Amino acid sequence: MAKTGTAEHFDVVIVGAGLSGIGAAYHLQDKSPGKSYVILEGRDAIGGTWDLFRYPGIRSDSDMYTLGYNFRPWKEAKAIADGPSILKYVRDTASEAGIDRNIRYGQWVKAASWSTEEAVWTVETASSTFTCNFLFLCGGYYNYDAGYTPDFEGVKSFGGRIVHPQHWPQDLDYSGKKVVVIGSGATAVTLVPEMAKQAAHVTMLQRSPTYVVSRPAEDPVAIWLRSKLSPMLAYRITRWKNVLLSMLFFNMARKNPEKTKQRLIGMVSENLGPDYDVATHFTPRYNPWDQRLCLVPDNDLFDAIKGGAASVVTDQIETFTPTGLKLKSGAELDADVIVTATGLNLQVLNGVEFTVDGVKIEPSKMLSYKGIMYSDIPNLATSFGYTNASWTLKCDLTCEYVTRLLNHMDKTGLRQATPRNTDPNLGEEPWLDFSSGYVQRTIDKFPKQGSKKPWKQNQNYALDLMLLKYGAVTDEVMEFSNPKPKAGAKPAAEAALAA
Repeated sequence: MAKTGTAEHFDVVIVGAGLSGIGAAYHLQDKSPGKSYVILEGRDAIGGTWDLFRYPGIRSDSDMYTLGYNFRPWKEAKAIADGPSILKYVRDTASEAGIDRNIRYGQWVKAASWSTEEAVWTVETASSTFTCNFLFLCGGYYNYDAGYTPDFEGVKSFGGRIVHPQHWPQDLDYSGKKVVVIGSGATAVTLVPEMAKQAAHVTMLQRSPTYVVSRPAEDPVAIWLRSKLSPMLAYRITRWKNVLLSMLFFNMARKNPEKTKQRLIGMVSENLGPDYDVATHFTPRYNPWDQRLCLVPDNDLFDAIKGGAASVVTDQIETFTPTGLKLKSGAELDADVIVTATGLNLQVLNGVEFTVDGVKIEPSKMLSYKGIMYSDIPNLATSFGYTNASWTLKCDLTCEYVTRLLNHMDKTGLRQATPRNTDPNLGEEPWLDFSSGYVQRTIDKFPKQGSKKPWKQNQNYALDLMLLKYGAVTDEVMEFSNPKPKAGAKPAAEAALAA
């Protein structure tokens, strides 16, 4: 690290100290150990999502053998882990690797400007300025300030309490009370069985159903392997087992969606019994993997429904009332507490405003290169996980690719790496091919992906492994260069001798 005027300079600035940012720092230390770096974290703690979310029952919606880092085994019993356990895993990783010493807290990154003349990013926070040669965004893709809540009619008339899971009030006492959870996604199916343990009754009110799949909270194969093998070898075998199974299921769903749909719905019927109205409450209007599937551990949602502690209502809200909700069917739901588990607000490129050589960058005009870098933007990468598998699988590969790129630039003496699209026939496609509301609300503001490689994302771990970990970092698209010296400026070697 060096000081440049009032700015601190680092080889790499990482934005975000959550699951992705801590992983990025580890890979950087491990594979590019000569690089100086700093992590700029807007909040006052490590953990990102897993520190922000405090709602009851928060847990992973992926197994921890794939959501965990490729370099650090998950050793806990539960594969579907609770939020505090995941937060401890992230923080222990940072502490044990000394990464926590390189974090600056309270540093929300507002803007970043690139100078081709200097081959440097200037990164602005509300209180500080940093410069770096490479900028790595690891802050996820949704807005931490507020979750998404539709404009419901009559909200102010409700006499109870309304909460959004993204900012859960720690003083909320719902024991013995009637609770309505609005939503049908991962947060809702997590909240309902957990709140049902204390509430008088919990109703999950959904506009339309989501695919819900139950899995054991513990992986018996992983537990057996750990008893026979070293922790890392057992972890790697389990990780690959789960990767291959998820890839097989995803491909099956894409090739034969109707058969997959019937199997998923059949599994729900097996759990809830032949008399339950699965057609109304658990039969989505879309095909599997047009949106993410919701994972429930050990049938907890279904058990809460069968036991009478929870129920599902599929209808639309007409208005809030003083005592609950009036639905468009004419039915009314009484509630003391209403939880709006209605989704997230996405945020493009961590909410950072970018300029390159004084020109403001419009993210929606950019093309994504390998799902990591962007057309005509030098020395900038983002860590963005899979939509059809665990987030960290792609993030680990992204970090390894970035370190390989940095090492190549060091080896060749080239300071700038810029993807350039020279194909006039390249088509454009949305960044995410997902029909989920939280995606569709914001997708037009995101960068595009191209219609063919390397501008098209794989959404396939095996293909990305070959491309990002073992494939060449040089291709006809990536332009490597050095800044052009100012007119009349002496070459660096000559200037050094003169000094």
